[in-house]
Amino acid sequence: MEQVRYGIIGYGKIGSQHVGQILKGMAPPCRLTAVADVNPARLEAARKVLGDSVRYFDSADALIASGEVQAVHICTPHYDHPPIAIKALEAGLHTLVEKPAGVYTKQVREMNAVADRHPELKFAMDFNQRTDPVYIKARDLVQSGELGKIRHTHWLITNWYRSQSYYDQGDWRATWRGEGGGVLLNQNPHNLDMWQWICGMPSRVKSVVYYGKHRNIEVEDDVTAIVEYPDGATGTYITTVVDAPGTNRLEIDGERGRIVVEDGKITFNRLRTPEPKFNASWKKGLGKPEVWDCQVPVNGKYTAHAGVITNFCEAILTGKPLLARGQEGINGLQISNAIHLSDWTGGGWVDVPVDEELFYRLLCEKCGVDHL
Repeated sequence: MEQVRYGIIGYGKIGSQHVGQILKGMAPPCRLTAVADVNPARLEAARKVLGDSVRYFDSADALIASGEVQAVHICTPHYDHPPIAIKALEAGLHTLVEKPAGVYTKQVREMNAVADRHPELKFAMDFNQRTDPVYIKARDLVQSGELGKIRHTHWLITNWYRSQSYYDQGDWRATWRGEGGGVLLNQNPHNLDMWQWICGMPSRVKSVVYYGKHRNIEVEDDVTAIVEYPDGATGTYITTVVDAPGTNRLEIDGERGRIVVEDGKITFNRLRTPEPKFNASWKKGLGKPEVWDCQVPVNGKYTAHAGVITNFCEAILTGKPLLARGQEGINGLQISNAIHLSDWTGGGWVDVPVDEELFYRLLCEKCGVDHL
């Protein structure tokens, strides 16, 4: 089998996880040939696992310039994703970026512009939730019109529990300068991507955000946001790190009923008569459409990160469509940045796309620097 020569940049928790999956043959079109990390201890940890089967580099730049790889997978801290991706793309390497695409949309837009100048290269985001058959089916129900015009969307995603000891593992964690955000930027990028992938992008956002409310951290740990879509539909998004056991429930209400995604299942509360038609014809005062409660069949297997890596390599080798184009990484970040910007400017409505220069300036103030 033809394989892509593959390099991992960043051998931390997620980078080492990808290496393990590749070694187990979970991404057959991928052949690991290089690993880079600025931390000597992590490089040594990689060497203990991989031995002499790959080459090791003490910087992303060195790996990118080495000629050992056709593609790189960027698994570094958040702020480094766009600058490393830009270097890789300009060096002619196919590039897969871990979530989030970056910390602020200004830097991600610059990364996307470079990718647009190199259409010959595959540029992708590691949005592994796009391999989940439950979300794929939910998107199909919306995109096919089965649900009718969306009226409301609601995601209660509070099962991202994190203890104080989690944050105490490193002084960079949950800081503006080290991580660039909290529950929205660390835990929620996959959910925000799914939300917009299934329901579309909102046109404006307003929010209430708490920073260090439940944990001794600088960044957000409790968020409630309201969104409005271009056609007038509305939505809510609630997330926190403190709830136990927490809830993961996505609800989408449309003219033909409601779908609820929870516990790996989809329930479709289907209206026998679409609501607009019922409303136009019902003349007896109190009443409502007949509802059929249906369990939607879901087929397929969730392949997670290994599925994304496989798809990325197949796209390189055969031209197969990418699960998540790199340029799409900015979408969920637009929502995340807008949630912050609304809170930072008094809690009112903030348009999407966000005012990138204003967000960047206020983020720099949070970080205590003039520029990032």
